[in-house]
Amino acid sequence: MELIGSRIRLYRMAKQWTQEQLAEAIGSTGSYVGQIERGEKNFRIQTLIKIADALDVSIFNLMDNDNEEYLYQKNWVWESVTLMLQQSEAKQRKIYRVLLEMLAEETD
Repeated sequence: MELIGSRIRLYRMAKQWTQEQLAEAIGSTGSYVGQIERGEKNFRIQTLIKIADALDVSIFNLMDNDNEEYLYQKNWVWESVTLMLQQSEAKQRKIYRVLLEMLAEETD
């Protein structure tokens, strides 16, 4: 439940939505979405389908943990991704360019 909740949070943040905006899209409350994201609340498959539809992702993206599990185990990587997703798209692109430049300097 925690991993699914974390994925929901990442996809929500990627859309730059608040918990309340996602809740409105699925006909629920922000506090319920928060409980789902923290893995505190069990939910029905119908709710997961509504969330996936609202976030424009496949339900399998929310359930498949092959890639995200590795990131979740690397806490600093997970936090970095979360921080980036909280930024505007323009700022995300700028951060990405800075990161590429830093990595290119290391190989020179």
